[in-house]
Amino acid sequence: MRRTGGHPGGALTMAGADRISTEGGQGLGHNPFGALSSAGLPSFAGPSAVAKPMADKSEGAAVPVKNPGTPTLAKNRGRVDIRRETGGRGGKTVTVVNGFVGIGLPEKEQLTKKMRGACGCGGTVKDGEIIIQGDQRETIARILSEAGFRPVLAGG
Repeated sequence: MRRTGGHPGGALTMAGADRISTEGGQGLGHNPFGALSSAGLPSFAGPSAVAKPMADKSEGAAVPVKNPGTPTLAKNRGRVDIRRETGGRGGKTVTVVNGFVGIGLPEKEQLTKKMRGACGCGGTVKDGEIIIQGDQRETIARILSEAGFRPVLAGG
């Protein structure tokens, strides 16, 4: 590199062989995925053939084969209690859902998000219970029924 101009504070420029080409030049060399096309992998069959078996496995239970003539039974994921509370909350009414058996925190958070959207209010998961602002028992019961739970209303 050399300085342009006659004084020490002049701009630096690249000279001759020190320059780096910006023309694209050669490729990066070895492609690690190049050998996969000749590995005999099956071709993509479409979303219906791949997504359905994966969805069945993720539920954790065996899914019965559906015959056109037999009615399907709704899953029963257990009883959950829905109650209205005002005590200890400064007079504010909240709806508390508890009694979940066999589901973890991520699924409770998904249900809470769905309930908040349907009710148009705030809510959270605290100590294993879902707490939704306001008296929203009917809306929450409908959402839980659709999710396969058996909601039981409590509290006046």
